[in-house]
Amino acid sequence: MSGIEKLLEVMRDLRNKETGCPWDIEQNFSTIAPYTVEEAYEVADAIERGDMADLRDELGDLLLQVVFHSQMAQEEGLFAFEDVAAGIAEKMRRRHPHVFGTEAERADGKQDGSWEQIKETERASKDDSGVLAGVARGLPALMRAQKLGKRASRVGFDWPDRVGVLAKIQEELGELDEAVGTRDAAKVEEEFGDLLFAVANLARHLDVDPEKALTGANSKFERRFRDMEREIDYSGTRFRDLSFESLDRLWRAAKRRVG
Repeated sequence: MSGIEKLLEVMRDLRNKETGCPWDIEQNFSTIAPYTVEEAYEVADAIERGDMADLRDELGDLLLQVVFHSQMAQEEGLFAFEDVAAGIAEKMRRRHPHVFGTEAERADGKQDGSWEQIKETERASKDDSGVLAGVARGLPALMRAQKLGKRASRVGFDWPDRVGVLAKIQEELGELDEAVGTRDAAKVEEEFGDLLFAVANLARHLDVDPEKALTGANSKFERRFRDMEREIDYSGTRFRDLSFESLDRLWRAAKRRVG
C-alpha cells in the first residue's frame, strides 16, 4: 500500500461514525478551513527557516488537510481525492501547452502571458466571469488587495505609474487623519483599510510581494527588539524604567549590531 493510500485509509477510519474519532467526525468544511490556512503558513515558515526535516512534516500536515476536505466531500457525494488529484493534473497539462500540447504548441515554446490567457479562458466558462472573479476571499488581505488591483489593471483601471499611487497614499493619509479627528471608530477603520489597499497597490507597481516584505519587516523588528532586550537585561534595568530617549538610543544601537 502506498503512502497516499495509507493516509486515505487513516482518514476514512477517523471519520467512521461508529468507530472513528469524535473530534474528526464532527468537523465540516468551515471548521477545518482555518487549519488548512494555518498549515500552509507553517509550510512557508519551514521554508523560510531552511528546515527541510520540518518542511517534510509540514507538507504532510498540509496534505492531510487536502485529504480531510476530500473525505468530507466524498461522504456527501460531491467528489473524492482521486478527482482532486486528476483535476489538478489536467489543469497543469492544459496550462502548459508548450510542454503537453500539440507538436506545434510545443515547438512555439512558452509564450509570455499565455498562463494568464489560459486562466482567463477558464474563468470565462464559469458562472461568474467578471474581471475580479476567482480572487479568493480567504487570501491574506494584503495579497488579495494586490491581486484585485492587478486584475483591475488588465482592463485599464489603474494608475499609470507609481507616482499616481504615491499621491493616492498621501490622499488616504489625509483622509485617515481627518477620520481620527472625528473619533468615529468605524470611519477610522475604513480609512485605514483604504490606506493599506493603496500601499498594497504601490507594492504591485514596485513589483514587491507585500506579504514577503512585511514578513521580512516583522523578522527584522523581532531581531532588533530581542537584541535590545538582551542589552537591557544585561544592564539590570527594566523597559518601564527607561525613557523614550533611552529606548531610542538602545534601538539605534541594536540596528547597528544586528542590522
